Amino acid sequence: MKKMTFTLDDESVIELDRAAARLGIPKSQVVREAVRRYGEQLGRLTDEERIAKLEAFDRLVPAVPTRPREDVEAELAALRDARRQGGRRSPAS
Repeated sequence: MKKMTFTLDDESVIELDRAAARLGIPKSQVVREAVRRYGEQLGRLTDEERIAKLEAFDRLVPAVPTRPREDVEAELAALRDARRQGGRRSPAS
């Protein structure tokens, strides 16, 4: 553990004192738990973010082409072959 110094406004000090007294734990533990919970909360999406992502998913999924696997593999093979030819870096034939 590291020892640190913070400056808090009067309202935050009152809340910290109140929480420590109510929970019967040291103020430093209240701060540690509050920071941990805040960090966990930041890792979650807000409702607005979640809705935006779901809307994007619903909009993009229908646009995904549904081609036979063989067609996709043939196109990828053609791309790989074209890349092996060297493109503009190769001398003109």
